Amino acid sequence: MSQAQMADNSIVSGVMIGKYERGEAVPSIDAAKKIADALEVSLDNLVGEGLLNGFDKKTLKRFQEFEHLEDDKKKTLFDLIDTYIRDAKARKSYA
Repeated sequence: MSQAQMADNSIVSGVMIGKYERGEAVPSIDAAKKIADALEVSLDNLVGEGLLNGFDKKTLKRFQEFEHLEDDKKKTLFDLIDTYIRDAKARKSYA
């Protein structure tokens, strides 16, 4: 995303975006939140902190919705996820 696009999407001026990128200024919490929203990541993800760092907002929303499922549905999904993870690890080790 260009500085101009970031400025448009976050409603933070392009001049300030440039200063943040060059390390000449530090965004306020409000500006950082707007930038995180424009990038569709959480604020802790933006600064590289937090337990769920690395997950985008769409994935985090799915995790939140997952918690509302019945236990048997959760078990089925965990089994499916575990199968894909196991298969991916096996492919990687044999590659």
